[in-house]
Amino acid sequence: MFPIAKRSLAMIDAFSLGTLRYLFGLGIFSVLLWAIEGRRAFRYGTRLWPAIAFGVIGITGFNILVWYGLNFTRPEHAAILMALQTPLTALALWLLRGQRPARFTFGCVAVAIAGVVLVVTKGDLARAFEGGSLLGDVLVLLGAVCWVAYSLAGGRFTGWSSLRMTTLTCIPGGIGLLLANAIAVGAGFVQVPSLEAIASIWWQLAYFAAGSVVLGVLGFNAGVKHLGALNMMLMVNLVPVGVFAIEAALGRRYEPVELAGAALVIGALVANNLYLRRSN
Repeated sequence: MFPIAKRSLAMIDAFSLGTLRYLFGLGIFSVLLWAIEGRRAFRYGTRLWPAIAFGVIGITGFNILVWYGLNFTRPEHAAILMALQTPLTALALWLLRGQRPARFTFGCVAVAIAGVVLVVTKGDLARAFEGGSLLGDVLVLLGAVCWVAYSLAGGRFTGWSSLRMTTLTCIPGGIGLLLANAIAVGAGFVQVPSLEAIASIWWQLAYFAAGSVVLGVLGFNAGVKHLGALNMMLMVNLVPVGVFAIEAALGRRYEPVELAGAALVIGALVANNLYLRRSN
């Protein structure tokens, strides 16, 4: 997602990218929800305000902060900063719900993050954030915090399917993106992209809508429902490893330290999963 977004930002601005990404994705969500659960599934009932709050924080906040931040930093930086979602989630669960993670899980979190850093930096830790600006890194980190907040939304929507919860939080999140885009255009901060610019990244937008929004967000929410927020965030550490695996399949060669980092991430995820299964 991050390498593709970085290249797409050369053609359209961050606000338009986030808006188009979710408008297309939300159209798919709405069709699926109507077909599978019917018109009644679009009713919020007493959960309208929680849906608005989590949708605006998670969908609007994440997209604006991360995509705009990518203008000033590198995709590798974003991958490292997203890995910090795991300890942030553990801390949030501890502070908000009193769910203190086991020491073993804390250890797995540390090992997984260390593995991500090794994979992305090739072991050159002193140069981990070289080539990016502090502003971009801070914006991406704030976007990661927004997504951590969104990952805790599941407890507020018990009884809803993952598809319904995802769709009904994406609706206010998408509206928030539209409003933010309109404000940015009205203030002269950005310009409305031309049809030619949008058409030039049609396959990227198709990927964002069907892949990173529909499959990504829906799969994430379903994962949180079945695995819990902390275990799901541990799984997110596989994202940069997955990117490297795809590049390897395309012929890229890796250094031993990168392979060692990937092994650390996968090992930590497997170890924590087995530990949680035994504990339960």
